[in-house]
Amino acid sequence: MTSPKWHKSFRFLCIAAAIVIACFAARQSHGQALPTATGPGSYTSVGVTGSFFKVNYGERSVGGVGLYVDSNLYLKTGVEFQAQSLRFNQESGIRETTYLIGPRYSIHEFGLVPYVKVLAGVGMFTFPYGYGKGNYFVLSPAAGLDYDLNSRIKLRLINIEYQDWPQFSFGNLHPYGANAGISFRVF
Repeated sequence: MTSPKWHKSFRFLCIAAAIVIACFAARQSHGQALPTATGPGSYTSVGVTGSFFKVNYGERSVGGVGLYVDSNLYLKTGVEFQAQSLRFNQESGIRETTYLIGPRYSIHEFGLVPYVKVLAGVGMFTFPYGYGKGNYFVLSPAAGLDYDLNSRIKLRLINIEYQDWPQFSFGNLHPYGANAGISFRVF
């Protein structure tokens, strides 16, 4: 016959083992599902660019600088504002300045951020030899590729634009070009 002491010890060990197993199981189980994906969320960044454009007025090439503000409202969609002044390598005093804004759609893949955008706004054109100036409506579809260096700094590897100035004084003007630069996340 077995002693009652042994039953009490065995019962105590079983209860202790059950408590340890229950605590371990509770620690390993989760009440909510883990997120299936993560993303950068909304952010705003400010950047500068260097540009090279082929101005469709006399087939001239002009360089310049630009400033842009990229504000992603959701993971892939946002708004971009771009101000660009093309004044370098000019011939005969031709200058082109644009202020454009519009929607932007991007995809984040392994640090690379390909995007497309359609910007619209105003373009100011200075004619050769100071003959005149004009302000015109500008529509500019564009595509490009950014690279995230880290959580704050992004390189604009290439941005290719095709501009349409449909109300230009001497018929439609279609400048096209590319720019590259760097941006810093501010929000």
